[in-house]
Amino acid sequence: QVQLVESGGDLVQPGGSLRLACAASGFTLDYDAIGWFRQAPGKEREGVSCISISGGDTYYADSVKGRFTISRDNARNTAYLQMNNLKPEDTAVYYCATDIGVYGSSCLLNSVYDYWGQGTQVTVSS
Repeated sequence: QVQLVESGGDLVQPGGSLRLACAASGFTLDYDAIGWFRQAPGKEREGVSCISISGGDTYYADSVKGRFTISRDNARNTAYLQMNNLKPEDTAVYYCATDIGVYGSSCLLNSVYDYWGQGTQVTVSS
């Protein structure tokens, strides 16, 4: 069974950090780009960050540049999103997604992915 499972979401104070994980099962991530997306209440899902198959290319939304870092560990079949200096506006459900045939900055687009996790809640509040 092909499955993506996100974890690591939590309630954190502004300025705090969280590390999200996206674990794949039933298939290998070795040949897939991976994206992180988020959806806040009443808003559309937006691309946050994504990483190429090799891990050599990473892309970030302007709103998270310098604060978030995406990485992948193909040996563990897992991707990560390190989030530092969190702000209240980062509050959202965070999703990971993956698919083959995704290249370049298009990996920040919702529409290029067929495989999605169930999401993990991140709440930034004092």
